[in-house]
Amino acid sequence: MSAATLQVVPLTRRSASPWIIAVAVVIPTFMEILDTTIANVALRYIAGGLSAANVDSEWVITSYLAANAIILPISGWLALRLGRRNYFLLSIAVFTLASALCGMAGSLTFIIASRAVQGVAGGGLQPSSQAVLLDAFPQEKQGQAMTVFGIGGAACACRRPNARRLYHR
Repeated sequence: MSAATLQVVPLTRRSASPWIIAVAVVIPTFMEILDTTIANVALRYIAGGLSAANVDSEWVITSYLAANAIILPISGWLALRLGRRNYFLLSIAVFTLASALCGMAGSLTFIIASRAVQGVAGGGLQPSSQAVLLDAFPQEKQGQAMTVFGIGGAACACRRPNARRLYHR
């Protein structure tokens, strides 16, 4: 058999339904959007619980937003180096770990550092989640996929007032 007669048959990899992937992508994105603002609601309670001044406790928000803004421009490069899916999963894992560390924080310095780590992971989560979502859907259904993604973000915006009520009880 010569090389001219060999046929290249692409390997098909069995994957999950794109809609299952959409749900798996929207849920962590929902959590990241919610977490961006939930500290604003709880800031005075964080300050009181850690016996810190309100002015100093504002670093909880600033550290998250600054870290988030720093990682966003290099997210594409990191996704190319690690792979989109791997970068997305790494972002979820680090975000979850940092969230747990924030919950266990016993000092203002520790929660500020944990929020910075959380901001780095959250900043990578947004662009990589959209890329993973687009990879999962055929081109003709990508508009529907982005609609589901947008609905997840809008649903998060609707849930914010409920989060405020929890902290004001």
